[in-house]
Amino acid sequence: MRFLGHSTVLVEIDGVRLITDPILRDQVTFLRRVPPPLPAEAYAGVDAVVLSHLHHDHCDPPSLAALGAGTRVIAPAGGEDFLRRNGIRDPVTLRAGGSCTVGPVTITATPAVHDGRRVPFGPDADAIGHLITGAEGAVYFAGDTALFADMRTLCPRLDMALIPVWGWGPNLGAGHLDPDDAAEAVARLRPRRAVPVHWGTLFPYGLKPFFGDRLRSPAPAFAKAVEARGLPTEVTVLAPGEELAWHP
Repeated sequence: MRFLGHSTVLVEIDGVRLITDPILRDQVTFLRRVPPPLPAEAYAGVDAVVLSHLHHDHCDPPSLAALGAGTRVIAPAGGEDFLRRNGIRDPVTLRAGGSCTVGPVTITATPAVHDGRRVPFGPDADAIGHLITGAEGAVYFAGDTALFADMRTLCPRLDMALIPVWGWGPNLGAGHLDPDDAAEAVARLRPRRAVPVHWGTLFPYGLKPFFGDRLRSPAPAFAKAVEARGLPTEVTVLAPGEELAWHP
């Protein structure tokens, strides 16, 4: 897998190449990237996009277009018309519990405690996570979510969890995980490995001087919180562009 920044991760499993919540340019609405976007070669050959919800920092039509018109898009229910209006011909939409396949890989939508509406005028779509399973293992992409009880039963043997540990502002709103909550999510999920996402990439234009350490600190704080709980999960903090071989 390769972390591209914020919630964008390339995951390859059973020869299938997936990308989560792609943000592939240097600005999305009022949000700017700190690290520059990676070149197009970094995300070439993607078989499908996995979208957790339609917020601007997770669903960016120009980034979807950069992946090519024929790229399959798997998205939350309620987003069909919005995606079609923005050039996605046949989006596959799922509610929590629904699933689809991409080659030998099964993608199952999981619950998420988050407001999935695209503000100010977009659709009231669901927010979901995704459990990606194949012969080579199981990966949980949480999207944006608060803690929920069913995390304990999402997957009996989870190899990798992509866990959000912050956001794009100096403070968090409802429906998010901070580093301590993210460590509690790991305690419930019990993955072999975890990679923190949703941190250190985006900030509101002009406000970077007010962020202090918030751009850099969430992921290391999450790793320390997991260690402090005595959890066996191996946490790997990746900078944008870095890769990890995670297969069992």
